[in-house]
Amino acid sequence: MADHSRPVTGYPATNPQPQSNGYPSANTSYPYPNPHPYPNPNPYYNPNPNPNPYYDNAAANRRATLLRRIFAVIIAAVIITGTIIFIMWLVLRPRIPEFSIDTLNLTNFNVSPSSSLITGNWDVRFTVRNPNKKITLVYDRIQSFMFYRDDSLSSTTVPPFEQGTKNQTQVRASFAALSAYAGRRAVDGIASERTRGSISFNVRIMARVRFKAGAWRARRRLLRVLCGDLVVGVPSNGTAAGGGSLTGGPRRCRVGI
Repeated sequence: MADHSRPVTGYPATNPQPQSNGYPSANTSYPYPNPHPYPNPNPYYNPNPNPNPYYDNAAANRRATLLRRIFAVIIAAVIITGTIIFIMWLVLRPRIPEFSIDTLNLTNFNVSPSSSLITGNWDVRFTVRNPNKKITLVYDRIQSFMFYRDDSLSSTTVPPFEQGTKNQTQVRASFAALSAYAGRRAVDGIASERTRGSISFNVRIMARVRFKAGAWRARRRLLRVLCGDLVVGVPSNGTAAGGGSLTGGPRRCRVGI
């Protein structure tokens, strides 16, 4: 017969006494009693400083929404501005003006090969045509230059003027050079051409032009005009003070902005 006074094998004894170090004795069976927790060495450290993460997500969403709205406004402004400009271009159809040289007269022309000096007067008359039907052109700060090939001989300023729609304006530019240094290359080239009875000059014009139509005003544009290969007939005998005029009739100029 079994001895009922002995405890059942496999179960812990009743009310085990914990040891002083916080762990059960070696003969204590499962389950063990919970040991005492270790104290926090840094009581001021909090691994989760924000117990409410919804606040950070809401702020990030507001910033993202604001940036999307700013980009949308910028894109809409660019599209609207481009559409307005395109519509105005379709309505106004702006075109650059047309320049042509009518006459070029050369007087008191003299070249000194020994000192590379040039003296002469050039009187140029040209026509400016505005081909636009709805746009007025305003010219200011007009500068004109007389060249032999790429060498500058003289320069002058043309008075500003305003040009209505489908209008033609006659403009005059007078150049003068008095014993101006032109360089050996220019003097030798002029002397060589003069023996053949003609000299080719180039006229360049730079002007600030504004397009306007009613209340609409465009910003000023830099207008560049080149009138090249202007052949002037001169005496081939090399007189001390000669002259000549443009041959071949009016010449069309190249215009760019």
